[in-house]
Amino acid sequence: MSVRLKLTLSYAGFLMVAGALLLTAVWLFLLRYVPNRAMLINPDDRPSDGVFPVRSALLEVFAPRAAAVLAFLLLFGLVGGWILAGRMLAPLTRITEATRTATHGSLSHRIQLPGRTDEFRELADAFDTMLARLEAHVTEQRRFAANASHELRTPLAISKTLLDLARADPDQDTGEIIDRLHAVNTRAIDATEALLLLSRANQWSITREPVDLSLLAEEATETLLPLAEKHGVTIETDGDITPTRGSQALLLQLTTNLVQNAIVHNLPDRGTVWVTTAVRPRSVVLTVENTGAPLTPHQVSTLTEPFQRGTERLHTDHAGVGLGLAIVKTITGAHDGTLTLTPRPDGGLRVTVELPARTN
Repeated sequence: MSVRLKLTLSYAGFLMVAGALLLTAVWLFLLRYVPNRAMLINPDDRPSDGVFPVRSALLEVFAPRAAAVLAFLLLFGLVGGWILAGRMLAPLTRITEATRTATHGSLSHRIQLPGRTDEFRELADAFDTMLARLEAHVTEQRRFAANASHELRTPLAISKTLLDLARADPDQDTGEIIDRLHAVNTRAIDATEALLLLSRANQWSITREPVDLSLLAEEATETLLPLAEKHGVTIETDGDITPTRGSQALLLQLTTNLVQNAIVHNLPDRGTVWVTTAVRPRSVVLTVENTGAPLTPHQVSTLTEPFQRGTERLHTDHAGVGLGLAIVKTITGAHDGTLTLTPRPDGGLRVTVELPARTN
């Protein structure tokens, strides 16, 4: 049986039980006080205007009427229950239709159930929120797959072109071709490793352990000092001990990505990177700032998307694969933190990572 039919039978059954209880109450509390035999009344004391009722006579009249009333209640309960059940289940029908639409691949449909807030309205709103997040996730995954395909196809196409050139001219000096193939292959490997890291970061079950962000910042800075010296960039570190809980490997990857981006995407000469840590009442903060070209708020808002890079960065020797900040965003979210990017007034970028403080 359908839910509507079950509700209809429930309504009708409840109405029948209520009617039967009412008739039983009439019998128990009224008819039992009617005598079984007629009573003799002195005409001199109380004149009689008709036949005195007795219980047997009333029962003969009452029983058929009670059966008719119960039959009417049954019919009324079935018809009224069917209508009421249909009205009550109408929101559920809309939710079911939206679910069927979503299963066929259309995630843009929304229920938008009108009316006051009740259980069906809360269910519809929750379903709309789920559809919105699912649509955004699917869109992001499709865009990511398209960008990843493009990023990996480019070095493969370049490698094929270089190999075709070497095959067409066997007497050509292959030293330059080998160097270019090595650079292209290195870039493809970096892109693949970044893609794997980003994919695993979305699926990893984080094993949380005590971590000090200030120590990770010092380790990342020391590791990247040769790169900073090569680019003529000065790194300044400062801050307090910042205890938190999380994966030390992932948080080190996060810190390294931030410092490396700040070094690479800096001024051509005499650039500066500031790495600071701070403690707040319920959180710890890691801030990485750098000098550089002025950025607009719109440019900054897109930097955490996969494969997003400024146009001027594509022609540098360390353009990267455009996944550094995307990985940082994913790792931050996995640690229940927040990532904030703001352009500096004098040029460059300020990146702030806020994570829950360690309580014990």
